[in-house]
Amino acid sequence: MTDPITIGGTAVFPGERANIDIPVARRYTQASVTLPVKVVRGAKPGPVLLVSAAIHGDELNGIEIIARVLKRKALDRIRGTLIAVPVVNVLGFLQHNRYLPDRRDLNRFFPGSSKGSLTARLAHTFMEELVGKATHVVDLHTGSNHRANLPQIRACLDDAETTRLAHAFGAPIIIDANLKDGSLRQAVLERGIPMLLYESGEALRFDELGIQGGVRGIISVMRAIDMLPKAKEEHPRTVAPLIAHSTRRLRAPESGIFHTSTRLGARVDRGQLLAHISDPLREKELEITTPYSGIVIGRTNLPLVNEGDTMFHIATFQRLSEAAESVEAFADQLQASDFGPWG
Repeated sequence: MTDPITIGGTAVFPGERANIDIPVARRYTQASVTLPVKVVRGAKPGPVLLVSAAIHGDELNGIEIIARVLKRKALDRIRGTLIAVPVVNVLGFLQHNRYLPDRRDLNRFFPGSSKGSLTARLAHTFMEELVGKATHVVDLHTGSNHRANLPQIRACLDDAETTRLAHAFGAPIIIDANLKDGSLRQAVLERGIPMLLYESGEALRFDELGIQGGVRGIISVMRAIDMLPKAKEEHPRTVAPLIAHSTRRLRAPESGIFHTSTRLGARVDRGQLLAHISDPLREKELEITTPYSGIVIGRTNLPLVNEGDTMFHIATFQRLSEAAESVEAFADQLQASDFGPWG
């Protein structure tokens, strides 16, 4: 019970908090680039939850989510350990860029290598120094390339504990997502550690609804694994999150100016008009209808599309009406809750 957790050469004992900087690279100037880590240990033993953000350096929502979680007074009563890493891809973050300087996607290089590329070395450090200490992992993401995502959990639902925590998080939609080679989810699950990936918002932007949902979700997961006591007054969830077992991307059939009023979270029905693609003078307009019904979980915010670009990402459900109710209830509950910026 009194054993320390050692990260980056720093030992953190029960009841202590520590800020740790893990060296990951040097710049051309020889200045050291470090991975910022906050460790919060309770006085009593319990799980070790790792929460990370900005694996893609331009995905900022998760940084704010972690900052707000660390401000919550509930952490004074924590059992076990919270390891918070607000910026994993530090080098990409400095350049407002999704990738590392070697143009590699960090989320395709796990578990990494101590002798590989810069990206592989960062992945290896993250796995050995941080994932290796964890019993549970939550990783925070946003959409990329001018695309915004509805708050959603992506998880491997073959694992019962992962499924339980996906429901506990409380996002309106859970996607039973396949694992991708080299992803953090694949590397973590291969170690037998339950993991959730939370998607919400757009790169290089803060999205308040998604941030509040992420804060609430992490606190809810901490309660579900007995790191925090159950809330005295739980905010009622009138509709449980629904599981989408498939999602589809609606791609532009031709290039042009993209016009739409279809919002994230909207229910759409087969044959429904979602958008137009036009020439710059709008002398020619192509109607875009959806060939399937579902909920819009992703959408481009850039009014310029090339042929083949994703315009909408749509999740399909067996009980579509219930999924639409879940999305509406999610927003209503957050507006009525105390999960504001510093609540």
